[in-house]
Amino acid sequence: MIVRKRPTFLGLFFILQGSVIQIIWPQILLVFLIGIGVIAGHDYFPSYVTGLDPSPFALIGIALSIFLSFRNGACYDRWWEARRHWGVMIQSCRDIQRQTCHLPDNDDRRALFHALIRFGHLAEGQLRGRNPYWETDAALAEAEQAIGRMERAGHLTHVEALVLHESIARIAASILACERLANTPVPFAYSLLLHRTAYIYCIILPFGFVDTLGAMAPFVAALVAYAFFGLDALAEELEQPFSDRPNALPLSAYATAIEIALRRALGETELPEMPATVRYVLR
Repeated sequence: MIVRKRPTFLGLFFILQGSVIQIIWPQILLVFLIGIGVIAGHDYFPSYVTGLDPSPFALIGIALSIFLSFRNGACYDRWWEARRHWGVMIQSCRDIQRQTCHLPDNDDRRALFHALIRFGHLAEGQLRGRNPYWETDAALAEAEQAIGRMERAGHLTHVEALVLHESIARIAASILACERLANTPVPFAYSLLLHRTAYIYCIILPFGFVDTLGAMAPFVAALVAYAFFGLDALAEELEQPFSDRPNALPLSAYATAIEIALRRALGETELPEMPATVRYVLR
């Protein structure tokens, strides 16, 4: 996730880190070169390379903009839902910390906390494709078993144990929702239609500007291509909130936040450091 202060007015035009320009510059260059070719062809071979009526381009551009905004909204909803579920997992771990603060420091309480710490890091690895789902399930099962042992030993009443089981259930429901997001992308046909339409529109756009804008047609076409291809690339990043891309969620930071909270509750002083941003990117 990009973490940085708002840049200055001039800085907005020179920032590359976190900008989709690094991904889409080949498409922009292609549209610009096509625009130059259209101008040259229109000047030297006007009977073969003719300009087009710009009116339809305005209508198509409006429709494409609406289409892009709907897709970006859907992808941002996925990103925000993923962030919300990780917030629930972090909150539930802190709830368990508070719900057990009256207990004596015993092996079962430590086992509960360490199981939740393992769960946080395993969940990060699972959602980024490094380990299977059953390892996170096993960590939650260990936490449930520790709660059961404390109840049988008389450290927890039935009601207290039930409250802890409900907190574990919230964590399990949240990781399941994250699995659903990770394993269910936006339908391919939907994305394919948008890709095709954006490419076709930007490639033929210089033909609509060549008569009215002349030598400026390639620059205007490149600017439109930057907007359309940029929105498309950004939606693609937000569609995968658990990836390693700069705009994805910082899962490692979330897992470390869980670990720090629980280890501090155990009285440990040698705590891990929160991951730092590297070139304004928090992983």
